[in-house]
Amino acid sequence: MRDRNAPLTPGDLDRLDWAKMDGLLPALVQDASTLQALMLGYMDRAALEATLRDGFATFYSRSKQRLWQKGETSGNRLAVKAVLADCDADALLVLAVPAGPTCHLGTASCFGEETAPGLGWLGQLARIVDHRSAADPQESYTARLLDEGPVRIAQKIGEEGVELALAGAAGDRDACIAEAADLVFHMTVLMQSRGFGWEDLTEELRRRHGQ
Repeated sequence: MRDRNAPLTPGDLDRLDWAKMDGLLPALVQDASTLQALMLGYMDRAALEATLRDGFATFYSRSKQRLWQKGETSGNRLAVKAVLADCDADALLVLAVPAGPTCHLGTASCFGEETAPGLGWLGQLARIVDHRSAADPQESYTARLLDEGPVRIAQKIGEEGVELALAGAAGDRDACIAEAADLVFHMTVLMQSRGFGWEDLTEELRRRHGQ
């Protein structure tokens, strides 16, 4: 039996409930890294087929009565990582990586959030670090750390880890938060340097939990 939690493939389209909304399925797009809700669109069968085939989110425009690929004019396309169906097979969750602002108003999300909520902001932090990696090391601390290499970054992680341990031993909540933030930032820089991200880290934790 097929795992209903597995991403959709072209062979799964017949099991979706196209009849409930006259051939359309609501499709909520979520940032694959930050899990921020980006937009809500609608897909007919042809739009979902195009999405799975081309790897970019394509929707059915109810106003224009045609297919449209998100970003076809702005360039802010949504690179699709996976499409999931809900338990009733009548709604879709699209996990994607945005190339720019998703909303036509120029914001990251159509739901008004400029930054990812909660722990999802760690994914946003990783993107900030990636962006700053191209900056002038003389002007960016992040770029300077990356330019100095993994050994220097690891040294900073060691320093921040000791400072967090000392703050934890002292029992000062605010100091713990500040030192933990410093440690997480430097961990994110090391991830950038070594070519992995928070998704890889959470997958490893998930694997261990499954054992």
